[in-house]
Amino acid sequence: MTEQGVRWTAEQVLALAPDDASRKAGAKLGAAGPWSQTGGSASGAVWGLCKGSGSKPYRTVVDLAGPAYKCSCPSRKFPCKHALGLLLLWAAEGLDGPSEAPDWADEWLVERAAKAARTAADGSSRAGPADVEGARKRAERRAARIGAGVTELEQRLADLVRGGLAGQERAGYAAWEETAARMVDAQAPGLAGRVRELGTIPSCGTGWPARMLEEAALLHLLDRAWLGVSGLPEPLAATVRSRLGLQPRTEGEAVRDHWLVLAQYDTASPDGRLITRRIWLRGLASGRPALVLDFGPPGRPPGLALPVGSVLEAEARFRPGSAGLRADLGEGFAPAEPCRTAPAGVSTGAALEAYGAALREDPWLESWPVVLGPVVPIPGGRRGGTQTEGRSEQQGATDWQLADAEGMSALPVPLTGAGSRPGTGLWQLAALSGGGPLTVFGECGHRGFTPLTAWQPDSPEPVVLG
Repeated sequence: MTEQGVRWTAEQVLALAPDDASRKAGAKLGAAGPWSQTGGSASGAVWGLCKGSGSKPYRTVVDLAGPAYKCSCPSRKFPCKHALGLLLLWAAEGLDGPSEAPDWADEWLVERAAKAARTAADGSSRAGPADVEGARKRAERRAARIGAGVTELEQRLADLVRGGLAGQERAGYAAWEETAARMVDAQAPGLAGRVRELGTIPSCGTGWPARMLEEAALLHLLDRAWLGVSGLPEPLAATVRSRLGLQPRTEGEAVRDHWLVLAQYDTASPDGRLITRRIWLRGLASGRPALVLDFGPPGRPPGLALPVGSVLEAEARFRPGSAGLRADLGEGFAPAEPCRTAPAGVSTGAALEAYGAALREDPWLESWPVVLGPVVPIPGGRRGGTQTEGRSEQQGATDWQLADAEGMSALPVPLTGAGSRPGTGLWQLAALSGGGPLTVFGECGHRGFTPLTAWQPDSPEPVVLG
């Protein structure tokens, strides 16, 4: 074993892959055959030359503290298959080292370190006096535009309720997209996103009228909160501004901790134009949860990827509002290492209490991150009716449950609608359990619990569900 920290597992490496094709291609390069001049440094970097189809091998280097990747191949994916293959080789066999990096790898590593130092310096001392008066006038103009947009949206919601929901399936999505575009013009991107989600609900299957009415009510609440934001307590006012898409007025709290990566997954926006990566963390010392977001266009996944089950020492800066969840990762102080123990879990009742407490700070919060345990997955049954060819296997099924090991209470796991998980992931959960208790991380919300990661008893190895 080298000094690049404790080596990752193959599962943790493959969890970084941007897609299935990269995962399969990277696995083929995880053996020593195509590699030469591999090595690693004590500071947490690995490198190597990978033989390709051309005359020159591809130069690949990975900074484990990010992780961040550099490869001379033409791929636009991050990490590319060569970076995945190098990490798999390191995970399986280790690499020679610690040693001095070759010039091509050292140049990139030095450039990364210099960029991080410049960023830190810029953040600590900003050059030039701030144009306070100009900033105030710009903020006033934007607030006026948002206010006009909110008033227009309130009229749109009133028309929806007055006319009823029955015709929304036939009305289509175009009118809502037009309304969302008006919110973008009003410089309220948060409202635009919620309007787009509202417009997709009629095509989401059984029970859509109730869900549409719920979302319209939350949107109305956000509108009214903005119109009266000057009279709200500052923490709630910060949440309202954040929900509308405004940048925070002040910097949030910076917390240095060892952060356990609990889950990572991607979702697409309703219009398919944006990929959002959600990474859930928990501070081992502070116990504080953190949500890190990264974004990318279709076909090019977000660049930030952290292995589930790893622990990284870093500073997280929390943004004001949003129940104190949203954070940006800052400087890393050591390479990521696998966690040696599974996280401690709480009961289903405690999970609901935590979500309720968070709702007091952010009424628009869809869910709250919770580690349950020990809990037992209980498969759902089937409702009446017959199955026909081509019908989804989940149609006609009742929700699964995650029950406390003592059997006193349980949380539903929805099969359809927002917060649902593929049936394969639920059966994977049942297979891991075998009727016994598990530790399960997921999102606890008003529709139930969405499981994302599981740990078997006495095992620190996480299993990503999906």
